[in-house]
Amino acid sequence: LYLSSVLDICSRRVVGFALSEHHDADLAYRALAMAITVRGGDVAGVVLHTDGGSEYTARLFRAACARVGVVQSMGRPGSALDNAAIESWHSTLTFELLDLEPFTTRGVARRRVAAWIDEYNRDRKHSALGMRSPITFELTNTVPAAPSLPPSSSASRPSPPGGLRPALTPTSGGSQPRSTGRPTRTVRRARSA
Repeated sequence: LYLSSVLDICSRRVVGFALSEHHDADLAYRALAMAITVRGGDVAGVVLHTDGGSEYTARLFRAACARVGVVQSMGRPGSALDNAAIESWHSTLTFELLDLEPFTTRGVARRRVAAWIDEYNRDRKHSALGMRSPITFELTNTVPAAPSLPPSSSASRPSPPGGLRPALTPTSGGSQPRSTGRPTRTVRRARSA
């Protein structure tokens, strides 16, 4: 089974995930759909950071992001550091569950992964959150929205040797993400086989 997950980097909460026999755009779409539902549907302006895999550049996934106002951000080729938070989360899941518990069926695997994620969100304490769980942190904190910055020019961000592309992919029509006047959450994702 493949796992696609969406992590709110501010609260460390896994807000969406999906499991499938196929590693494709539909898997990523289902994880995104769950995250949107968990966040109440109002996710316009949220930044979704992923790697540059075909599941995230597929028409299905890009259209879903555009439809709800999610801004896609993709890491540079060969850079694993920008996905470190979700990669660390997947490593923890692997170490604490997948390596220790054999699953007899895919159904058992799905139920155990879902239960582990629920426990992680409700009980796992994080030093970055003042030793609170992700859900406790969200219930007791509101994060002020960052002030809007003017768009940077190419002169302010010189191109590095090798011509790496900018991490933020443009939104459709080249427009800037709209401001909702509420906190902006950065959502991250990765996959694990």
